[in-house]
Amino acid sequence: MTRLTPALCATAALLVLTTAARPAGADGRDFSDGPVVNSSYIRTVDGHFDDYMHWLATTYKKQQEAAKAAGLITNWRVLVVEARTPQDPDIILLTEFKNWAALDHLGGKFDQVSTQIQGSVDAANKSEADRAKIRTVLGSRTSQEAILK
Repeated sequence: MTRLTPALCATAALLVLTTAARPAGADGRDFSDGPVVNSSYIRTVDGHFDDYMHWLATTYKKQQEAAKAAGLITNWRVLVVEARTPQDPDIILLTEFKNWAALDHLGGKFDQVSTQIQGSVDAANKSEADRAKIRTVLGSRTSQEAILK
């Protein structure tokens, strides 16, 4: 019995270790948290697609690059999509953040970027109101990428 006990303990320990060890990772998850992405869905007013793309290529690009340089965002993209119905977007704006914590107190930080690019928050607000004549914001969604292991 004395010789059997250490062998039994070693076998039990090995069984516990192999059961606990998962190929997915030490935390037992099959994925890790990736970046957080905000998607804004835009529908341009008929005849104003090029006007809105011009604003994106100028002011919006400057703002996004300034936000990236300030470390507020990690990346950004503009997607042109096929709108299948009048309620569908024809442009999707993607803004990528390092994680959910990067969104904390973001409004004031983006106000500083807007002031840097457009002169003041009031000027940025007026610019947004003017863009309402050439586009409609259909909504937005914030999601997090799941990086599979």
